[in-house]
Amino acid sequence: MMGKGWAGRNGIPGCPRCRHGGFTVLFSATDRLYATTTRQFEVVECGNCSLIRLEPQPSPEEIGAFYPENYWWAPDRSVIGRLEGLYRRIVLSDHVRFVEHGLERGALVLDVGCGGGSFLSGLRRRGMRVVGLDFSASAAALAWRSQAVPALCGLLERSPFAPGSFGGITMFHVLEHVPDPAEYLSAARRLLSPGGKLFVQVPNAACWQFLLLGGRWSGIDVPRHLIDFRKADVENLLEETGFLVLREKFFSLRDNPAGLATSLAPGLEPMSRRARQVRESGARRLLKNLAYLALSAAAVPFTALEAAAGAGSTVLIEAVKK
Repeated sequence: MMGKGWAGRNGIPGCPRCRHGGFTVLFSATDRLYATTTRQFEVVECGNCSLIRLEPQPSPEEIGAFYPENYWWAPDRSVIGRLEGLYRRIVLSDHVRFVEHGLERGALVLDVGCGGGSFLSGLRRRGMRVVGLDFSASAAALAWRSQAVPALCGLLERSPFAPGSFGGITMFHVLEHVPDPAEYLSAARRLLSPGGKLFVQVPNAACWQFLLLGGRWSGIDVPRHLIDFRKADVENLLEETGFLVLREKFFSLRDNPAGLATSLAPGLEPMSRRARQVRESGARRLLKNLAYLALSAAAVPFTALEAAAGAGSTVLIEAVKK
């Protein structure tokens, strides 16, 4: 294990893991997906522990501008919207099964970064009791309205829940967005009951896609991703914040093929087109969505192969509270 351990940043500059100030610049990049800014950011690798991060990290005051108002997935009532919703339920099913396998039926589960609540709805259909938490009041309201699942607006480290409230906590593509992941996981640990399970998914910077595509890999997502984890980084972080890793999964039907499609053709990605309010007719929207779906389907063999080699573009981890 390298570095001095993950600890609270408390405004200290440098690597968020080991505090080392030296780094190597890997490349510069800007917001390819949502075009919220033309500013160039540097993606760097720590000279001591090799953690990859955005440097300098945006301040709390400015980072909100890099998230479109409807950053999360929001359904609509059009035919195309209903088809998108059906597709999303299908590709979310492996997430639901992974979490269900690790929890007892009827467990109370908190989904951090719940967005519109689609995942929570899937868990509830499997017999789980569910609660959502999101930093966006609009997203939490959408989860209530569209999926009829309870959801609150707030931050995990200042949530209103009592310690030990949950049998399971899920974080899908959340940890890479927070400036102090150790503090975040420590907050999750406090909310878990003894023996409670944590499920964390992040883009895996040890994947073949990053090696081949560099700054064009969608898993970097400048400037919203503050830390770009490799699998070993997440394992170290979990161990040092009081968790024991139980299972890992490197393939996600929702994320891996679509992530490669987004890397290759970001202008086709449906959620970003909606967030950027791209003007397009219904027919053009359908054609673009079909082209994106075809590109995602074509990406399945490659993404399945890299996952089988332990180098998938995402890693989903089940860990238990020690």
